[in-house]
Amino acid sequence: MANADQVKALVKSHAEGDDTRFYSVALQVAARAARGGQAHFAQDLRDLVDDLRKNTERRGQRRDAPIPVAQPRGDLVGLLSVSYPTTCMADLVLDPEVRDQLQRVTLEQRQHDRLRAQGFRALRRVLLIGPPGTGKTLSASALAGELRLPLFVIRLDGLITKYMGETAAKLRLVFDALAETRGVYLFDEVDALGGERSRDNDVGEIRRVLNSFLQFLEQDQSDSLLVAATNHPQLLDRAMFRRFDAVIQYPLPTAVVARDVIRNRLANIRLGRIAWARIDQAATGLSHAEITLAAERAAKDTILAGDDAVGTARLVSALRERHSRTGA
Repeated sequence: MANADQVKALVKSHAEGDDTRFYSVALQVAARAARGGQAHFAQDLRDLVDDLRKNTERRGQRRDAPIPVAQPRGDLVGLLSVSYPTTCMADLVLDPEVRDQLQRVTLEQRQHDRLRAQGFRALRRVLLIGPPGTGKTLSASALAGELRLPLFVIRLDGLITKYMGETAAKLRLVFDALAETRGVYLFDEVDALGGERSRDNDVGEIRRVLNSFLQFLEQDQSDSLLVAATNHPQLLDRAMFRRFDAVIQYPLPTAVVARDVIRNRLANIRLGRIAWARIDQAATGLSHAEITLAAERAAKDTILAGDDAVGTARLVSALRERHSRTGA
């Protein structure tokens, strides 16, 4: 159930008419209930929040809802894809330090006008680094969902061409879009653009693309939130790190986080008497995504076998299978 802080946050957000905060806290309560074994209550609460959001949208009362923008046209068609995520921070299971840093970003973004009035800029360039499957891309969706902004994903396959001059020109188009339409802009696998300039196999044109990217980052004064993500921070040029307001490191899940990932994914199915020590051992070295896939496999095996609860043996078996697939 809700703790004292969550109850106060619900009342405060309702009194202030902050629908975004109200829904976010309500979903946090649902997640807490799911982890506490109250799966039906958690699902009912999630459904209620979804219905409230839809009704508010229909009445046109959601003040911070994004203004629909046209789909990218012209030269931007192959460079950007756009969506309006509904993912919230409460939907994510993250390391507490990572969550705190993301919540700081959303806080400053929500108060960006207030900060600007006092001569400060909100955090707006964020670099996410860590192993694959630890939640970096999902975090970008959650930031967009929390801020009620469109999520623009930069398509590097369309951006990077064999003609480096064209790549720099396309980069300029993307940064022009940041200024024209406020949103969350995700540069995934940014090491493709920001590789170390001193690498032996580098060529002059590739260095010029990196220099252009660094220059655009430096000059960008838009109100958009720019998020870059990489699985290989060691490949990034050192100058890249200085261009970002925040660098958030995503670790592999601890035993506590891994348990939360499993409980969260299996919130709608009964868990048996789980020997968590065995689960902790089997989950070590796996990412959030791999643990989620293992939990799904164990749940489906349970359903197909006609059993009424997911047990330790099936979870351990599924986790070990993910190890064998990934080599973790």
